[in-house]
Amino acid sequence: MIKWVLSCLLCMVGVASAAELPTTGGAKASDPRAVIAAKFPGVKPEEIKPAPIPGMYEVAMGADTAYVSADGKYLINGDLYQIDTRTNLTENNRSEVRRKAIAKLDERDMIIFAPTAAPKYTVTIFTDVECAYCRKLHSEMAEINKLGVRVRYMAYPRAGPNTDDWHKMESVWCSKDRKSAITHAKLGEDVKAPDCGTTPIGKQYALGEKLGVNGTPAVFTDNGDYIGGYLPAQKLFEQLEALDNQKVAAAAKK
Repeated sequence: MIKWVLSCLLCMVGVASAAELPTTGGAKASDPRAVIAAKFPGVKPEEIKPAPIPGMYEVAMGADTAYVSADGKYLINGDLYQIDTRTNLTENNRSEVRRKAIAKLDERDMIIFAPTAAPKYTVTIFTDVECAYCRKLHSEMAEINKLGVRVRYMAYPRAGPNTDDWHKMESVWCSKDRKSAITHAKLGEDVKAPDCGTTPIGKQYALGEKLGVNGTPAVFTDNGDYIGGYLPAQKLFEQLEALDNQKVAAAAKK
């Protein structure tokens, strides 16, 4: 979030401020959304919405949310809580952005390990073949599946583009048997595969950046919850169960 805020502030330097929209009466009045959008390249006025705090607006970039004053002069970086309910409103926004992004994913671009019976939960995991904790999680895949958890792997080579790590993951995704290939790669073995042209690695890595992945493995639920890093199989299941119960309880209160 800090990196995103700093980049936005740099982009705002030298950008003209107040954009004005005509009112129905023919006179002109400053629209706060237009004023704010003018300072954030790539953000459209209609994408900006009023924040729960009077006089503030929410600006979403990826899964992050910043709170900006109506005059576009001040920006608050941090999570916003509703005190009475102790609800993290900013995290709710992040979860919704992540939920929508995850729902649009094409499973044909993933590597999926599923239980034999109908799964109780599905998680989408951004993984790296060089990551020690990714390897540890993968070594427990049989137990994870046995508990009823379906795992969908997405590529997130932490070293970045044009690195050995990146090329290893391209070889995995170019393999005829991706499940076998990623298992061998996570054991530290070389994976040989013919060049298959453009792979999903770039898009998946970019999505991980957008969703705020800050390490691997990065575990996400279908509801957009970011569980974080490695958990032992049983702990992972318990965390998914707890999140599910929280959703049910929250829905019952509405």
